Amino acid sequence: MNQFLTSMFALAVASVTAFSAHAQEIKGDAKAAEQKIAMCIGCHGIKGYQASFPEVYRVPMISGQNAKYIVSSLNAYQKGERKHPTMRGIATSLSEQDIADMAAYYEQHGKTEPVSKTPSAPDAKVSALLQKGACVSCHGDNFSKPIDPSYPKIAGQHKDFLFVALKSYKVENQATWGRSNGVMGGIAKQYSNAELKALAGYIASLDGDLKTVPQSRFR
Repeated sequence: MNQFLTSMFALAVASVTAFSAHAQEIKGDAKAAEQKIAMCIGCHGIKGYQASFPEVYRVPMISGQNAKYIVSSLNAYQKGERKHPTMRGIATSLSEQDIADMAAYYEQHGKTEPVSKTPSAPDAKVSALLQKGACVSCHGDNFSKPIDPSYPKIAGQHKDFLFVALKSYKVENQATWGRSNGVMGGIAKQYSNAELKALAGYIASLDGDLKTVPQSRFR
């Protein structure tokens, strides 16, 4: 791992430690969240549902995602570190308990026993890109076992969403679009958009825990 990535990794670990200490203060109640997720299921509870800002892409699958990562993401929208207008508006309406409850709900939503499969090997180009960003060092084995649950599972996530998310870390000085994260920003800016698209395509092709579970009212 080069010196830049080593520094970024150290920063990430320090941030995770601070975040985890705070997250332990609030325990999520998945049952309570059943009365709080109405604003979520209109996008995340419909298979193939597409967002249209800043471009058209499928909204991410969040059922089966790590609860701590969902908490971290919603906190980032509240703080303005993530600037998507719709998600910022939703996140700022939530209390810390609401966020913890909803995160607990989606972590176990539609959960099944994981299927152990040997992941398909990336081609030489993608393999070099993955090594350049040291992606496995944070997102873990097969990109489904992050080193800390405040990092996301990304295996099997929609490739168009992954591409848009990765690009967003390269965006600066925009009021309504982009993500401010020192670690991911430093990594994403090493790549061209074509390279990010190649990474997204490979990671999306892997088997993972993420899914969209249709809600009864949308079936």
